[in-house]
Amino acid sequence: MARFSANLGFLWPDRDLLARIDAAAAAGFRAIELHWPYAIDPAETRRRCEAHGLELLGINTPVGGRDGDFGLAAVPAREAEFRDGFDMALRYAEEAGASAIHVMAGVTVGLDRRACEDTFRRNLDHAARATDRVLLLEPINQRDKPGYFHSTLAEAGQLAARVGAPNLRIMFDVYHVAISEGDVTRKLEDYLPRIGHIQIAAVPSRAEPDEGEIDYSHVISTIDRLGYPGWIGCEYRPRGDTDAGLGWMRAYQRDGS
Repeated sequence: MARFSANLGFLWPDRDLLARIDAAAAAGFRAIELHWPYAIDPAETRRRCEAHGLELLGINTPVGGRDGDFGLAAVPAREAEFRDGFDMALRYAEEAGASAIHVMAGVTVGLDRRACEDTFRRNLDHAARATDRVLLLEPINQRDKPGYFHSTLAEAGQLAARVGAPNLRIMFDVYHVAISEGDVTRKLEDYLPRIGHIQIAAVPSRAEPDEGEIDYSHVISTIDRLGYPGWIGCEYRPRGDTDAGLGWMRAYQRDGS
């Protein structure tokens, strides 16, 4: 049966982070994931999760300090800044109890591809040696984030293979995969052994996964059929009130999918 986690980077956008945690628990979620929670004391994040019996799945590395940054792991000449940011993310994950860190590669348009690949490999190797927590690589589509370093599963898989660390995994965001390359079902089958987390949203709107061109009843049944053991992250932008839009999820819970 599919298990859904609340991505609090997008859900309940009208509330502060701690109130979002409360809202996720009240809505029946048993796990959450965060984007950049660094303004909140990690000890308070842990306390709030533990009070509600919520599992904290993951956080993102910092985006960087310059306009246009969206991560730094693949940006040459900024290795020290990336490593400081990764160390901050790791400390936060350890103190808050997060089990995974999404290592954000960054926007590299106009930079030498080989230099970016080498930088990413070195930074991933550093990160993988620093922790046994899961490190996630997420291909992000070029429509939403032009110039992002990697936008396909093949690129992410090749980069992880170059490092060869067992804790490097792929974040399979169905929304990004559908926009970048399509063939979602086959790619779920092909990449399952390397997937560390799955996320969903409608395509092309990125709203609740009950509209658009992706048949999520098929996608979620495929995920179940394949025996994926993890959580499915609800990383979508609500059309309106978050709670009012959760009917799609309750339908899956009622039919046991």
